[in-house]
Amino acid sequence: MKRLVLRTGVRWKISIAIAAVGALIAMALSLVVHNAARVSMLDNARDVQMDRVLLAQRWYETSKNKDPRFNTKINDPALPRGLQKLMQQKRRGSYVDEGHGGTPDIWAAVPLTNGDVLSLHTQFAGRSATVMKDLDRALIIGSVSVVFGGCALGVLIGGQLSRRLRKAAAAAGHVAQGNTDVRVRDAIGGVVRDETDDLARAVDALTDALNERIEAERRVTADIAHELRTPVTGLLTAAELLPPGRPTELVRDRAQAMRTLVEDVLEVARLDSASERAELQEVALGEFVSRRIALLNPDVVVRVVHESWVSTDPRRLERILLNLLTNAAKYGKPLVEVTVEGRVVRVRDHGPGFPEALLREGPSRFRTGASDRAGTGHGLGLTIAAGQARVLGARLTFRNAAPEGTETPLGQSGGAIAVLWLPEHAPTNTGSFPMMPLSD
Repeated sequence: MKRLVLRTGVRWKISIAIAAVGALIAMALSLVVHNAARVSMLDNARDVQMDRVLLAQRWYETSKNKDPRFNTKINDPALPRGLQKLMQQKRRGSYVDEGHGGTPDIWAAVPLTNGDVLSLHTQFAGRSATVMKDLDRALIIGSVSVVFGGCALGVLIGGQLSRRLRKAAAAAGHVAQGNTDVRVRDAIGGVVRDETDDLARAVDALTDALNERIEAERRVTADIAHELRTPVTGLLTAAELLPPGRPTELVRDRAQAMRTLVEDVLEVARLDSASERAELQEVALGEFVSRRIALLNPDVVVRVVHESWVSTDPRRLERILLNLLTNAAKYGKPLVEVTVEGRVVRVRDHGPGFPEALLREGPSRFRTGASDRAGTGHGLGLTIAAGQARVLGARLTFRNAAPEGTETPLGQSGGAIAVLWLPEHAPTNTGSFPMMPLSD
C-alpha cells in the first residue's frame, strides 16, 4: 500500500513551528495573568466587603435602632456553609461563592454580641468585571499579535534558509550533470554562517574527491590503452604474416577488434580530459550528411527537409554519424533513416529501441545499445558520439519511437531515434561560446 507523502517547504515548517510555540506561550501567559489578576481583584473585593460589614457592625451595635444598614442582613439563611462554621467559632471572615452563572458572589460576615450574625452579600460586577473584560480583550489581542508576529518571523527566517537550500540543491544538480567547476559554497553566498555552509563544504569536498577519482581512473585507462597500443599493433602485424586459412582470419579479426577497442578507449580518455578542440569549417549540413552517409552506408535513406549552413568540425561530425549508423546497424533493424532539418540530424532504425537504462542515464562505457544486450561490440560508440557532440557544443539525445501509432512512409513503426542538435553559434578555440551583442 502506497504511503501518502505530503511535501512542504522548510519556510512553512519553521513558520508553523514558531507560530505554534508562540501560541502556546501566549496562551499560558494569558491564563497566568488572567488568573493572577482575578485572584488579586477578588482579594481586594473581599477586603472591601469586610470593611463594609465591620462598618455596618459598629453602626448596628452603637445605634439605638437595631436596623441593619448598607444592605447587610441579620441571620441570612443563604449564608455559605464556610462562613457558618466561622460564625459558630465566633470568628469573622469573607467568602467567595463562584455560583452557577459565572459571576462570583462576595460574602462577608461578623458575629454580633447578642449571638446574631451580620452579613453582606454582593456580586463581583461593575467596575471590576469591566476591568477583567478589558484585560481579557488585551490578552487576546496580544496573543494573536504574538502568533502572527511569530509566523511572519518564521517566514522570514525560513525563507532565507529555504533560498540557501534551493541554491545548494541547484548547484548540486549542476555538479551531478557533470559541471564539476560549480561550487555549492559560492552558490549559496550570504553573510550568516549556519549548517547550510557545512552542507555546502561537504558537497564541495565530495565533488573534489570524485573529480580526483575520475581523473585518476581516466589516467589509468589512458595509460593502459596507450601501453596496449604497441603490443596490439605488433600482434596485428604478426597476424598478417600467418598463412592463409580460417584460423588466421579469426586471429586477424580478434586482433583488429582489440586494436579498435584500444583506439576507442584512448579517444574516450581524450574526450573526458576536456582537452579536445574543434577545428571549425562552414559546411552545408544536408549536403555533407548525404555525401558522407553515401560513402559509409549506401543502404541508409537520407532526407534533407531543410538545408542549413553550420560552423562545425567535419571530422568529428562524421565520427558521430559513423557511430550512430554503426549502432543502428548492429542493434536495430532496417530501414535506417537519416533526416536533416536545419541544424538537427535524426538517425532512426526500426529495431527494439534503446534500453531503458540508456534513456534514463545516457550512454555509458561498455554498455551496448541493445535492449537485450545480445549484440556484439564493446559499447563505446555512443559514449564517443556523445563526447564528440560536447566538443562541437552540440547536444545528442536518445529516445524510442512509439511501437504503435505513427508510421514511416515505408509502413514501418517503432525503433530507436538519436537526435543531434547542432548549436546556432559554434564554440571558440577555448571550448566556450562567443558572447553575441544584444540587438537594439
